[in-house]
Amino acid sequence: MAEQIPDIAVKKLDALFDAFAAVADGTYVYLCDMTCDYSRWSKAAVDTFGLPAEYLEHAESIWEEHIHPDDREVYKKTIQRFFEEKNEKKFDMQYRASNKSGEYVLCTCRGAIIAGENGTPKYFAGTIRNQGMYGNLDAMTGLRNQYGFFEDLKNAIERNQPVTLCMLGIGQFTEINEIYGYHFGNLVLQKFGRHLLTTTGSKGCVYRLDGTKFAILSYVMSANEIKELYEKVRQHFQHGQTIDGKFLILQLNAGLLTLDDFSITDQTVYSCLNFAYGESKVRRQGELIEFYNNLTKENRDRLKRLQVIRNSIVQDYSGFYLLYQPVVDAHNEKLIGAEALIRWKNDKYGVVPPDHFIPILERDPLFIQLGKWILTQAMQDAIGVLDTFPEFLLSVNLSYAQIERPDFVNMVQEILAQTGFPPKNLCLEITERCKLLDLRLLRNVIINLRAMGIRFALDDFGTGFSSMGIAKNLTFDTIKIDRSFVENIEEDGMERELIGHFTSFAAIFGANVCVEGIETMAMRDILQKYSVSSFQGYYYSKPIPLEDFMASELFVK
Repeated sequence: MAEQIPDIAVKKLDALFDAFAAVADGTYVYLCDMTCDYSRWSKAAVDTFGLPAEYLEHAESIWEEHIHPDDREVYKKTIQRFFEEKNEKKFDMQYRASNKSGEYVLCTCRGAIIAGENGTPKYFAGTIRNQGMYGNLDAMTGLRNQYGFFEDLKNAIERNQPVTLCMLGIGQFTEINEIYGYHFGNLVLQKFGRHLLTTTGSKGCVYRLDGTKFAILSYVMSANEIKELYEKVRQHFQHGQTIDGKFLILQLNAGLLTLDDFSITDQTVYSCLNFAYGESKVRRQGELIEFYNNLTKENRDRLKRLQVIRNSIVQDYSGFYLLYQPVVDAHNEKLIGAEALIRWKNDKYGVVPPDHFIPILERDPLFIQLGKWILTQAMQDAIGVLDTFPEFLLSVNLSYAQIERPDFVNMVQEILAQTGFPPKNLCLEITERCKLLDLRLLRNVIINLRAMGIRFALDDFGTGFSSMGIAKNLTFDTIKIDRSFVENIEEDGMERELIGHFTSFAAIFGANVCVEGIETMAMRDILQKYSVSSFQGYYYSKPIPLEDFMASELFVK
């Protein structure tokens, strides 16, 4: 076939092809001389896909026959748009292509046009990555999996290449599995992944992450374009789809992040993206949430600070420390316990409050280690307090990320044994964000740990739409009223009425009531008139280090 074009053209094609092949790490290379529609392909591609030869005329039509029928139309439109639109300098798309055995494998194809001496398009060059060869393929959907996602994200960071990322997934999926079975649930995931791949087309790569989460990584789409894509996908499934004869309406959630700061790691990026996804799921009913709408200097600094905090976990928890805020009896105002509160500081950023990093880090795999450290450190500290106050109650906040771990109960048992801390002196606080958990899982954890003598408190009561439901369905020793319900209680009659309702509600389930945010004597006097068991707030003490706590007036009374 080579004699059909001038020898000089073949030599130039070969020289350029060899240069590309030398740097094409783990991919098949193809190069087309557009003047005469003559191509050279990697021998590995010829062997894998059963192509006629390394040198091909009209390769586009030959390759098109290998593409899965469901992906072919999108492929053709992408190629057509690529060559027709002058602004399109490169493309990046995924599709399935049949190998020589007739099996379809997922391919990531990237291409670019190289201009000739006169500035007109001369060569069309590209690479094809056979994802099935790298163990980065999700067997159920055929998409790149989570390992592939991190591989591509790391590559973007290493190349300083700006990228827009979107994490999206299906809400209330447990109900689908329970009603129709896991086989049907898998069909739903397959259909969702296929629709996402088709809708994204050539503008980005699609991945199946863990569970019902998927991701889009795009080098060419802006944040607004991904928002439009998400709304299109969201509307498609909200209008209902028939899957295996069953009509379903799917509720979606999504988080978005634009990355153009390459001093942060892929894991930090993932934690931020996961946080935005969680906010979409919990607080915004599926509306796409962007992690920091614009990467201002302040937000860039915040991301860098988050990465430093994250790295501190693996650096022997450098910078982390605990403060303790006393809890007193509401009637005699004597010390009955304290809540352990995490803080972090270093020379550059100073003291960083937990609400600046916990909500994001609790979605990070490293948070499990930090949660274990908090529990261990708090129990070790409180052992010394028990010598003076045998009935002292240590309260520690739990994250839903800790509770959902299958080994959480065993971990608590191990820490108790390691520290020698009595279970009856430990109270674990369930925060409002734990509504993300399956209620049955939460109930099992509470039942198992309560059987050991550990107490449980429901923190931030009233701040979340599910607080009443959680308190109704689970057994708590204490319900903690959030400070937002008492901050104006001196002049607001409605707040006083609410406290009355809250204490009556707690009494129905046999729970004590602790009110947070006691700031003044007047607040104390008003709240002492209600069925409140304990107080916590700056009127008694702000959170303080252990040594200050043990030297405080409350402690030495």
